[in-house]
Amino acid sequence: SEQLIKTRLAAALPDHGFVGEETGATNGTSPFVWYVDPLDGTMNYAHGLPFFSVSLALAHNGRSLLGVVYSPMLDECFYALAGEGAFVVQAGGEKRPLIPSPTTDLQASLLCTGYPHNRRLTGITNLPQTAVFLHAAQGIRRLGTAALELAYVAAGRLDGFWELRLSSWDYAAGALLVQEAGGRITQTNGTPYALAAELPLVASNGHIHEQMLAVLAEASR
Repeated sequence: SEQLIKTRLAAALPDHGFVGEETGATNGTSPFVWYVDPLDGTMNYAHGLPFFSVSLALAHNGRSLLGVVYSPMLDECFYALAGEGAFVVQAGGEKRPLIPSPTTDLQASLLCTGYPHNRRLTGITNLPQTAVFLHAAQGIRRLGTAALELAYVAAGRLDGFWELRLSSWDYAAGALLVQEAGGRITQTNGTPYALAAELPLVASNGHIHEQMLAVLAEASR
């Protein structure tokens, strides 16, 4: 499916670059680059769980302009345009704006996280961070698809999300959803994120962001 997306984009926009999970990076002649994950949540898909997604983003000089996250089993399409807001189109064609949750207290929040797929090689497990959040938050979920989890933060279904190693195709679309909805996303040390190979990221409704950063700082000591 990634090759199909890449082929269609190359035919329509031959000067654009492309970064995909399966096929890697292809340089273009323009400052536009597409970031694509054709199946975010492969393990869920293989086991018949409905939480997986297609993630696609367009960036210009490293800044996301368009982000789309589609959940096939739930038939929901989340999308954002830079400066134009973020929306979801649900089954039946109903369109509504994405609005982050109003939760202001981390202790009342529902968070989501994931665990690095290469944790056996790197030793980065996310377990120390999870242990601290278990006491600091009301609940923690792990859906297994970072793109959809970011969409859910933008939609107010989750109050916050963090993960320690995300590739650009994992977060390029979802990050724009969060920002355009009015939430906040940074690196786990609080600095701005950029479209890079791998980053540790935290996203939130904005209200609990500093509280999440404080927990992450505590866990890294």
